[in-house]
Amino acid sequence: MNDNNQKDKEGLSRRQFLTYALGGTGAFMAAAITMPMIPFTVDPLRRVGAGNFVEAAKVSDFEVGVPKKVEFTVHKKDGWVESDVKLSAWVLKKQDGTFLAMSPICTHLGCQVNGGKEGDYFFHCPCHDSFFTKDGVPKPGVPATRPLDTYAIDENALKEGKLALGAISQRKA
Repeated sequence: MNDNNQKDKEGLSRRQFLTYALGGTGAFMAAAITMPMIPFTVDPLRRVGAGNFVEAAKVSDFEVGVPKKVEFTVHKKDGWVESDVKLSAWVLKKQDGTFLAMSPICTHLGCQVNGGKEGDYFFHCPCHDSFFTKDGVPKPGVPATRPLDTYAIDENALKEGKLALGAISQRKA
């Protein structure tokens, strides 16, 4: 009984102190390493939503069935570097009044496609001779195996007579 009373009076043993000190230091170090990573994981979720569209042209600038190249500027922030980047899109106004905005980058190896009617095909990639219809669908047997990628279009801006483009998405073959 004397031994138990003596342990209670001593308080923390050296081994317990070192265990708590090392555990606390390890927890602090883990928190110091992971805390800066939290904004990087939450930031993409914060950026999703309205306001990611850029006005590129007026709806009245387009003829039905004729693709037109549109150039626009996007403000990009990459880490600490902010810059205005010039982008372009091929925009097609369809018979039903809807729009299709296509990336001018070939889906084969990333070369710039040129516009201009050549038989049934409107777009031509000079790098490896891929041809695309005015809807961006590749000719069978060419190196490009899927259609040109598309930009998101803001439906609310269309109602106001403006063409506003957003993020690029990949189309399936």
